Amino acid sequence: MPLRYTFRQLEYLVAVGEAGSIALASQRINVSSPSISSAISHLEAELGMQLFVRQHAQGLSLTPGGQRIFNEAKQILHHAASLNDLAGDIRTVARGPISIGCLNTIAPLISAAIRRSFESEFPDAQVTLREAHQAELLHMLGRAEIDIAITYDLEIPSDINFQHLIELPPYAMVDADHPLAQRDSITLEEVQDEPMVLLDLPLSREYFLSVFHAAGIRPNIAQRTSDLSVARSLVANGFGYCLINFRTKTTIAPDGEELRFLKLSGDHRPMMLGLATKRSEHLSRIISAFTEHVQRLAQEGTLPGMAPL
Repeated sequence: MPLRYTFRQLEYLVAVGEAGSIALASQRINVSSPSISSAISHLEAELGMQLFVRQHAQGLSLTPGGQRIFNEAKQILHHAASLNDLAGDIRTVARGPISIGCLNTIAPLISAAIRRSFESEFPDAQVTLREAHQAELLHMLGRAEIDIAITYDLEIPSDINFQHLIELPPYAMVDADHPLAQRDSITLEEVQDEPMVLLDLPLSREYFLSVFHAAGIRPNIAQRTSDLSVARSLVANGFGYCLINFRTKTTIAPDGEELRFLKLSGDHRPMMLGLATKRSEHLSRIISAFTEHVQRLAQEGTLPGMAPL
């Protein structure tokens, strides 16, 4: 059933009910008498009942039914004002719910620790964590299923705002017995004929392959996996090398085998790790607080799970 009255009409009803006349209500709320009179008449017509008894000497008095409508109108306006207060509170105080998305390759490393440090700083925050691959994270932001995402600068659409945190250059991940494992860095040319384990995720996959394409090299892809833990285990057991954009603090694969991270020499485009949000003129205080919290961790070089660059 469509709404048959406006908040403005309710405001005029309450003003007249409290003032006892249209003329006095007009002075109090600085609205012309004809506008108030027209609004009251329209409201009576829409509700199908008389709200006021018009008495020329004494002004207006509420009918019994009008008194009940008047009381409810005051409650409605009070609740509406409370919504404005609540919105203002959300914008200025870091409290309430926030849904955080995180790229699934880095979520196991940083999401829980960032949540813990954020909730320690803002105990009134109510955090929900979601993990997904890049394309799905962007869809979730667009559908307002998450408020903010920790992710890479891959295929960011125009309606998403991306705030850069740190640059992550590519590394080669190899097993501890690899002939080049004791080196600090290697080139693509040195491993181009070796089997490669490709981290096969939407958009991330295209980035890693673009590194080879830019160098004019065709990789020898022997294994594909969408699970970083599986990739680490495959590499640690000698099934190939893998390109990755961050070194973890631990060099142990899930099965206990050793890994090595070697810087990839050459001019390769780094990935940018950052925070993505839906473009908006107004971000709630809880989202702004989370943004500032993670930016501070990045500036201090204390993002959890990652080895120093």
